[in-house]
Amino acid sequence: MNWQRALPTIASIAIIVLITFLRERSRTAAAIIAVMPINVPLALWIVSGAAGATSETLAQFTRGLFVALIPGLIWLAIAYFAFRAGWSLGTVLLSAYLVWGGLLGVAFAVGWLSFD
Repeated sequence: MNWQRALPTIASIAIIVLITFLRERSRTAAAIIAVMPINVPLALWIVSGAAGATSETLAQFTRGLFVALIPGLIWLAIAYFAFRAGWSLGTVLLSAYLVWGGLLGVAFAVGWLSFD
């Protein structure tokens, strides 16, 4: 088994299990674990381990992460306000993802993101 490849998956599973455990004990702790910056370091680790990874490619990847984070934060704001308005989970998710996808589309259209 290649631990360098397996560790990100194991860490992701451990986080899901931890959130499941914490959700009944402390929703605040579960929320903090849910948004802790674990996926970004895991993604950076995976990308840096790829053949030909340089500081420039990692910087470009990190810029893409930053740009993609903005629609993610807006997704979260939409979910918050929609839940406050009494919307159902399905409607909240559909609406938030539609806006998220639209914002990513805009980011691609204006050149902030691109498929290399």
